[in-house]
Amino acid sequence: MKARWVLLARSLLVIAMTLGIAGVAPADGPKCTLAFLDGFYVFTASGFIIVGGVAQPVAIVEQIRFNGDGTADVPGGRVSVNGSVFLTAGTGTYTISTLTSPNRGCEGSLTFPGVNLYMFIPPHARDIQLIQTDPNTVFQGTATRVSK
Repeated sequence: MKARWVLLARSLLVIAMTLGIAGVAPADGPKCTLAFLDGFYVFTASGFIIVGGVAQPVAIVEQIRFNGDGTADVPGGRVSVNGSVFLTAGTGTYTISTLTSPNRGCEGSLTFPGVNLYMFIPPHARDIQLIQTDPNTVFQGTATRVSK
């Protein structure tokens, strides 16, 4: 009887360890390389640009395709600057590096002509947090992956 309980306890321990290990990310975290971002994202953001000392509201919804090689394309979208709406499109570049704690994600930059953004990329790379780093801007948002 005691042997059966010991066997049952060992089996349960093995099952619990297997289930626990399945949900744990590798110790070295995500591979923070250009290829880590390879997919189609929808970027939504809002904030302000400062023009002549006056804050003007800005909001954007656009598509971003990260190509896995350090290049990004914006096939389309819209930006509203102080109530005037414009089309968006273009190409840019991005970098990726490892955070001090690599199992927490990656960081990087996304650059389009005249626009520079800092990116925090979590281990799953599903929802990227971005903030514009150019002077006279207060602008942040999220790029959500919608397909590979």
